[in-house]
Amino acid sequence: TYPLLAKWIDNGGTLIRFAGPLLAAAPADDPLVPVTLRQGERALGGALSWSEPQPLADYPGNSPFAGMARPTDILVKRQVLAEPTADLAERTWANLADGTPLVTTATRGAGRIVLFHVSAEATWSNLPISGHFVEMLRRSVQLSRGGGIASDGKAVKAQTLPPYRLLNADGVLVAETGNARPLDIVPGKAPAATADNPPGLYGSEDGFTALNLLPRDAELKRIDMTTAGPHTSERLAGAESWSLKPALMTLALLLLLADALIVLFMGGVFSRARMARATSAIIIVLAGTFFLAPPQAFADDARPDDQRILERLDTTHLAYVVTGEEEVDRLSEDGLRGLTDFLTYRTTLEPGAPVGLDISKDELSLYPIIYWPISASAPMPSPQAVSRIDAYMRAGGTVLFDTRDQFSSLGSSSNGTSANTERLQAILGNLDIPPLEPVPADHVLTKAFYLLTNFPGRYTGSPLWIESQLDSREEPSNRPARPGDGVTPIIITGNDFAGAWAVDSNGVALLPTVPPDEMQREYAFRSGVNIMMYMLTGNYKADQVHVPALLERLGQ
Repeated sequence: TYPLLAKWIDNGGTLIRFAGPLLAAAPADDPLVPVTLRQGERALGGALSWSEPQPLADYPGNSPFAGMARPTDILVKRQVLAEPTADLAERTWANLADGTPLVTTATRGAGRIVLFHVSAEATWSNLPISGHFVEMLRRSVQLSRGGGIASDGKAVKAQTLPPYRLLNADGVLVAETGNARPLDIVPGKAPAATADNPPGLYGSEDGFTALNLLPRDAELKRIDMTTAGPHTSERLAGAESWSLKPALMTLALLLLLADALIVLFMGGVFSRARMARATSAIIIVLAGTFFLAPPQAFADDARPDDQRILERLDTTHLAYVVTGEEEVDRLSEDGLRGLTDFLTYRTTLEPGAPVGLDISKDELSLYPIIYWPISASAPMPSPQAVSRIDAYMRAGGTVLFDTRDQFSSLGSSSNGTSANTERLQAILGNLDIPPLEPVPADHVLTKAFYLLTNFPGRYTGSPLWIESQLDSREEPSNRPARPGDGVTPIIITGNDFAGAWAVDSNGVALLPTVPPDEMQREYAFRSGVNIMMYMLTGNYKADQVHVPALLERLGQ
């Protein structure tokens, strides 16, 4: 079995192994482990052990787990140890708090071997029964060569892969695929980068293939401009251009002076007595022209943001808070762009392109609603920025806070509060927040455009929190919707709306729903439509109860 498995790994496969009693007793020359292991296993916190169970340490920068929040409720009670080597740190993806490796890796041919130094069930650690473990496995699987490319760069099976991430001019992988065509994988033929298939990643989130610009053995050489060859050297065309504005302005001034002299001559001004006075007047005028001329000014000197504000006043824009984390901000932009397209296709509202906001200095009053994705690893907003958000909400704006932790709450701390929720609580502690309640079944949000009973996103199950309305005892029992005065200034969810709305330039969803269900994505878009219509029309739907009475009165 080992030779067949080793050949499969050499051809691009990814092997993920887990420790256990059998691996702890295996010989040290096992070819299918990424590092050299010590014989036996290490027990932590047992009756005969002086050490305590160890938590996880922060993930190193070379790990695919980098950027994930370190869980505080995961403890390791048993593990297999790696022999110290010079390259052990480079092969380690995760460590325990005492520095011993928890996840190690090594490349073999075109493939990779990944080893979790704990078992795949909960006897050695509670890591396998946490939501954090699912994310670790997902990121590990993403590194696998899912496109069927062998170690020699040739395809092993025919298939067609859509563009997933492409390299831009700065060498950065971006989600914008433009007019790129799907990559055709042909057995026995190495795929090449072309204008239709730019270099990048082709496939999906679950597995992709890298299409490189140059072959593996390519050698870059510097062009020697001193030797004769087929190359030529020319100056840039822009360096030879020059502006005609000074020359034309001078010519216009000379023509103006000539015209003035002709008029004066025709009026008899050039008599001897008048000549002296006219000459003095002309000299004074010319001196004033050159010495009192105002400096050159531009429209954007005084208020550089005026033009941008005027452009955004022309149409409605969806806005999101820039957190400083590139992946979170890119997902927010893609999500609001997807919701914008959905609004354009399904409603008469045609919003403009989404806008990222720096809440510490950008003008907030231009936007009816601001989407704020909460991230515990993002910088905490300054008190000045929070006060500007508070003023925006008091002036009638609405902020949609999304903790995006409905799924990751499986691995949250012991008190049931995730890191993102704790960050949201810290932000809201500096705001004047009214009492909140889940959206009632008779609220305007449930019927602003679509008829909805819940508001799912990429995840489902988290309630949508809004400002609490009047007690139902103070309103008529047959009222179909609670009117309320104005619109709720705050909306809170944990269902990750932007993750469900996010699409690429071709309209293809970037992230799967949990659980995978396209109808859940459809209802997530409908939730976004209802929220936008509620923001723009307020409690308009609540007044529809009066329609029968109005029609009856008109009939009389």
